[in-house]
Amino acid sequence: MSQPTRGSGSPGRAPLTLTVAVTTYRRPRDLEELLPSLVDHLREVGDHFRVPVCGGIVVVDNDPERSAQDVVTAVAARHLGTTGVGLRYEAEPEPGIAAARNRALVSAEDSRVLVFIDDDERPEPGWLVRLLETWESSRAAAVAGPVLPHYLRQPHPWVLAGDFYVTRRLRTGADISVAGAGNLLLDLAAVRRRGVRFDDAVGLAGGEDSLFTTRLTRAGAPMVWCAEARVVERVPPERTTLPWVLRRTWSDGNVESRTALRLAPGAGGRLVQRLHGVTRGSVRVTAGLLRAVLGAALLSRRHQARGTRTLLRGAGMVAGALGLTHQHYARPASSPGPRVRIGRVREKGTP
Repeated sequence: MSQPTRGSGSPGRAPLTLTVAVTTYRRPRDLEELLPSLVDHLREVGDHFRVPVCGGIVVVDNDPERSAQDVVTAVAARHLGTTGVGLRYEAEPEPGIAAARNRALVSAEDSRVLVFIDDDERPEPGWLVRLLETWESSRAAAVAGPVLPHYLRQPHPWVLAGDFYVTRRLRTGADISVAGAGNLLLDLAAVRRRGVRFDDAVGLAGGEDSLFTTRLTRAGAPMVWCAEARVVERVPPERTTLPWVLRRTWSDGNVESRTALRLAPGAGGRLVQRLHGVTRGSVRVTAGLLRAVLGAALLSRRHQARGTRTLLRGAGMVAGALGLTHQHYARPASSPGPRVRIGRVREKGTP
């Protein structure tokens, strides 16, 4: 393996400026497990490529009560002196995942590479090295990797039958046009040239990462897949219930339509996208309903689950095209966690 060139053809011994960002909201125990692992991955990068690694880890806390601060301080005290890996704490009280991710972009302004990982994820061995190798070889502006589920409790049978947590399988180096931010490397020089940021207008509803990566690729920045850079998502029991998974399926379809609307040029383009979203969503609703009915007749759990999944995703697409959304990250000041709201969102350029 050659030395990392940081996408610029610079000498292999030049320092690699790298920030790993963790966005978090009231999950201190997850952070206690994740952060030492990230320290090890950063040390592995320096050993593997034999270059100095400048930067470190930044934790962006979206809790106005700063529930992650003590954890970050404690982990930094244990590891900073012995490893040399920096660990910083940033508070972002503005509700919404988009605000937290934008704070990470600002915090990493001195880095060439920013890597996002979520607080409920655990990287597998070689994760960060593999992301960087793919970035080096592809010269891409972004590299995404798979997020694999680890169920903390056996899911509802429909969740398994319907493949609700199955992720896409692509070869390393394959071009992609959209990705989540739970396992995402960004070449910040390429991102800055295109002026792309996470959209605060969708920060409470989610889908900010789909919108961000789509805008990035449409601006001419290539994004590729790295099959070997795997992280495991710890799926808590409440997210393996049938009601939660079905709501999430609706939300995924909703995000798809809302993303298309926000990317559409002008009022005419948005009207076309609304009609397109309603049409495509309605087709999915019909096809999903037929498959679910067939599954019931054949006593096939898989056909019932997959049909229901298609139906609900289509319903979410229709709702998104009409301006309705789940406010997944909305929360009242007195609540211990986020709640779901149904409401209308204004698309870019609409009154």
